[in-house]
Amino acid sequence: MKKKILTLLVGITLVSITGCSSKKTDNRDNSNVDKLVADYSYQWTDTSAPILNEKGADEISFNIYSSKNASALDYNDMKIMQELFENTNVNVSWENVSESVYSQQKNLILGNESNRPDAIYHAGMSSGEIIKYAKRKILLPISDYLKYMPNFSKILEERPDIKNQLINVEDGKIYSLPRIEEMGLLQNPNLLFLNRAWAQKAIEAGVVENITVSDLKDGLALTATQMESMLRYFKENDMNGNGDAQDERPMNFVYNNWQGNQCDLYGMFGLNDNLEHRVIVDNKVTYTVLDDRFKEATNFIADWVSQGLIDKVSFEQSQDNFLANGKGLETYGAFYWWESETVVSNPENYIVCSPLIGSNGEQTICVSNNPEVSTGEVIIFSDCPNVEVLLTYFDRYYDPEISAQINYGPIGIVYEEEKDENGMMVQKEITSGMTTDELRLQNAPLGIIYLSDYAWNNIVNMEPRAKLRLERLKAYAVPFVPENVKPCPNLQFTLDELNTLSNYETNINDYIRMNLIEWLMKGGVTDSAWETFQKELTEKTNLLEVQKVYQDAYDRYFSGNKSN
Repeated sequence: MKKKILTLLVGITLVSITGCSSKKTDNRDNSNVDKLVADYSYQWTDTSAPILNEKGADEISFNIYSSKNASALDYNDMKIMQELFENTNVNVSWENVSESVYSQQKNLILGNESNRPDAIYHAGMSSGEIIKYAKRKILLPISDYLKYMPNFSKILEERPDIKNQLINVEDGKIYSLPRIEEMGLLQNPNLLFLNRAWAQKAIEAGVVENITVSDLKDGLALTATQMESMLRYFKENDMNGNGDAQDERPMNFVYNNWQGNQCDLYGMFGLNDNLEHRVIVDNKVTYTVLDDRFKEATNFIADWVSQGLIDKVSFEQSQDNFLANGKGLETYGAFYWWESETVVSNPENYIVCSPLIGSNGEQTICVSNNPEVSTGEVIIFSDCPNVEVLLTYFDRYYDPEISAQINYGPIGIVYEEEKDENGMMVQKEITSGMTTDELRLQNAPLGIIYLSDYAWNNIVNMEPRAKLRLERLKAYAVPFVPENVKPCPNLQFTLDELNTLSNYETNINDYIRMNLIEWLMKGGVTDSAWETFQKELTEKTNLLEVQKVYQDAYDRYFSGNKSN
């Protein structure tokens, strides 16, 4: 390994001192860039060439603070980070801490002017925090330096929708770098799986009308009545043949989990619900809890819970418990998740269903607000020296081949050295005894990337399990979302709007959650209780004011996309 890499790893303290020593002399004008060019051959136009010369690698360094997953290697030791240094000559020292430590230290770091790092990776900055610290001139306005970021600049030019999710509406500038991973997965976080053998027994027993054994294949569309008949049969019989008719779990999910949750059940009543109960319909911010169909759906689902057709454990278990309980002896009759392969030991015994059909013929599903564009991932402090160099370095992360390695792991460990016949990166077979996730988490820093449709079609192959998810979602989920229904994107708010959300939104969410769990677990909601609920939402919790904040922010976002 080169001597300069060893220098990189000498110690965080030494690098911090080096980084801070020139902070007061950086005057942010063209003369600094001219000096970088003259002394260190600084260049930003050729995205495949070194950013600095050997002298620059020795004399310029950056200290970056970042949380990391407990399974991950220290970023200084990661192959991808060492290769980035060799290819750019930009000397970065990573100070890694646990996610819990970062959450405790975040405000202290932002407030400690005398001893801050140059940047924070995995910063997790909210819109409110960005406005707050931008006003105090603590954060660097990255949009003032886009000249030095050709990859990122191209993204902003080609994708105004992404740009409009990053702009601080208080001054029109960008203060953070995003993570962009567009697979088309997050919008639809649920698929419904059905135990084929159990369903066959129910059909042969004559308890399910208008369906035959030959219908039991992927894409099966069951009515609510047919599913109810199956679930009741699963509950009342020893389906797994172990002599215990009480261990079968007819329908299972993880309540309010980011995936595999209860929201698709509301689709039987024509509602595109999600965990926030907020969705865009005809470009209007819509709250599903204000719709009387939400009451009807809640009572229907609560009845299934009362009958034991939905396992009550679904409302209490963690994601890990759900996955663990699915292994070994079959106990799940039907469940929501992205793939059966993750949940059960014998996934070949399960088919994936289309969304359930309600009594009025409604068949639609949840539209999640889980974003494929994550803002606030990286921030740079305004007093960082030689910031142009650091931004050019971070700009390399948005190259698709580098993005793939940042997100999954490096060539030689996770990806094959040779590309496939289409010239695309392909992942190696796992032979070390590790799972795909374990290998990835150990060798990939994650964070800022750009993996769009272009990358998936031309640069890098998706993981096999991601391809399978996408194929299933395209076949059995996406067709059942109306064209006029969209998830709520990342929105940027004014300071006044953020104050409104801060004052009311937590109380609103708590009020909805408290009532909904009680209704689902205790038999439903009465007409009088629903009337009180609606009155409280609109008159006391200020939901309509919060709705207006989201609508105003969405209108700005939408008009910005139209004008570009």
